[in-house]
Amino acid sequence: MPSLGADMDAGTLRAWRRGPGDEVVRGDIIAEVETDKGIVEVEVYASGVVERLLVEPGTKVPVGTPLALIRAASEQTTPRVAIEKPRIATSVRSSTPSARKLARERDLDLSHLRGTGRHGSITRSDVAAIAGSVELAGVHEPAGTRLRASPLARARAAVLGVDLRRVEPTGRQGVVIAADVDRAAKAPTRLSAAEAGTQTGMRKAIAAAMARSKREIPHYYALHTIDMEPALEWLRDRNGERPVQRRLLPAVLFLRAVVLAIRDFPELNAHCDGGRAEPSEAVHLGVAVSLRGGGLVAPAILHAERLNIDQLMSEFQDLVLRARAGQLRASEMSSPTITVTSLGERGVEAVLPVIVPPQVAIVGFGAIQTRPYVVDEKVVARRLVVASLAADHRVSDGHRGGKFLAAIASRLKEPKEP
Repeated sequence: MPSLGADMDAGTLRAWRRGPGDEVVRGDIIAEVETDKGIVEVEVYASGVVERLLVEPGTKVPVGTPLALIRAASEQTTPRVAIEKPRIATSVRSSTPSARKLARERDLDLSHLRGTGRHGSITRSDVAAIAGSVELAGVHEPAGTRLRASPLARARAAVLGVDLRRVEPTGRQGVVIAADVDRAAKAPTRLSAAEAGTQTGMRKAIAAAMARSKREIPHYYALHTIDMEPALEWLRDRNGERPVQRRLLPAVLFLRAVVLAIRDFPELNAHCDGGRAEPSEAVHLGVAVSLRGGGLVAPAILHAERLNIDQLMSEFQDLVLRARAGQLRASEMSSPTITVTSLGERGVEAVLPVIVPPQVAIVGFGAIQTRPYVVDEKVVARRLVVASLAADHRVSDGHRGGKFLAAIASRLKEPKEP
């Protein structure tokens, strides 16, 4: 049983996706595990043949318990434990004909979808799964019941996790527009009894993790007000050349700025175990995602330092969709090296976040708001955002934290193509 977060000590095996005799390669999905934060897909981390399944579905087992034995291709009789500590999932682009056919029917882009088939190929079930998550997020509806919504409204619904079937349209001829989605996102959500029970468990898990964080990690905080005019002008110019479905959101500018700035501050891109920080060469960027009816998860965009801004945008949207559809992977839940959170969509001016252990830093962004600002000794109206940093005082100090925020601001004031 892999550890899917510092606050996890056990998980419940819900289903096997592979069985004895099946060939698997690194990155294949072998099982589904339920934690307090939802269902997570568990990857296999060694190629070979499934020798034996050791845990029955429905069984709750401690972290570290072997789930299955996998015989390596070169081994004849000696099995070995293949579900170990989480690593990075394999990303592929090959797909079966049936998968491509279903993708065309559902109008889905397969270029960024991870496959679970042999050698990582994308199967029809993979497409069906992501199509289901998209429908849950309100981007597509089942055949014959497709709702009328503008492209911008569909994109907003995907990011905000709004079900378009529950949105009252105000556009012409009953079309759902972006303003309708924004209004629905702010309305209180009623949960079923089952959903309420899940949220209660998640709130307990969040409370335990955050209580531990504040108890064990000596936090310090820093704030920095950033002039967003250059970044937003840059964004307007780039989006003017793109179709609606490929336009960039301001949120991706924040993510990209953090990824670029962290290169010069490796002590903040790290895990701290027993008071000793271990910096990571890769930037596995955690993104705080609010879930329907409350609660949140913070899965990682893996190897964010390798992605250009368009790839980062695609990975971000995919991660949000799958997080809200309960289709996250173990490596995404266990790998974040630094996390970004934002409450800008809720109009919050600034956020003072709590570090997610064993990470040592978290960056927050408030709402982009028009405020008086001094430029060239003149007071003018500018669009500003407050960036915040919470960091572990055992591994860095306010001087370094302040310089890190200044580096983020510099990346936003002078945005460039990656």
